[in-house]
Amino acid sequence: MKVIQPNCREHLTGPDLDFIVSVLGSGEREAQFLTGLLTDPDVRDQILDNPLLVQAVLEHDGCLQISCHLYFYLLVRHGLLQAGLDDRELADYVAELLSEFSRSARMAKPLPDDEAFSPEYLVDMLIALARHETDNRFILRAHIGNCSLFMTGLFPDRISYREEHRGAPGLSYYETLGSASFGEASRFRLADEYHLASVFRRLSDRFHKVRTALNDVTARFLFVGTPCINVEMLLAK
Repeated sequence: MKVIQPNCREHLTGPDLDFIVSVLGSGEREAQFLTGLLTDPDVRDQILDNPLLVQAVLEHDGCLQISCHLYFYLLVRHGLLQAGLDDRELADYVAELLSEFSRSARMAKPLPDDEAFSPEYLVDMLIALARHETDNRFILRAHIGNCSLFMTGLFPDRISYREEHRGAPGLSYYETLGSASFGEASRFRLADEYHLASVFRRLSDRFHKVRTALNDVTARFLFVGTPCINVEMLLAK
């Protein structure tokens, strides 16, 4: 079963390490020392909090040779800290969510073992909850929370436009739906098995604050362009 996990920091690549060393290391010996420190998770986390790294990402001209995991983690961690949310695990989960959903197919196929199920709207997932077994209900609840956070975090203007011009649900609807879904997901046995119960509870409790922090990150640092078709479809009519 594939679920999103807060593990961006565990997926650093060779180019990621090279980038970190190039920004923070000032010589060969210091670079070697820094590379060794990055193998210690606690020290690594402190290194990744160095503001010079996110500054280097934002000021870099051209194509950065780093992974999506590092890119999104640095931006999300910075954004959440700016919003007063000093929670590395939460930042890591949200960063992994953005990395996963940057591949649009990940949004459209919430159930890996049911390729035929390709919901057009979030409400289709809510309806599907009644006909699925416990494990799939857990996946659907988590996916509804993930989609709600992704859409409200990156595309708030699209949601507000649809509310104003089409009478569609607004941001408060998706916030309520996302918060409730994360809360429901946290109570499943599988949430404990995958060590997600705590992060889901925090996402449920802090959904609005995380969402507005993502809005700020998107407005200042990310170019998301026109939403992909899957985002448009998942928004309620």
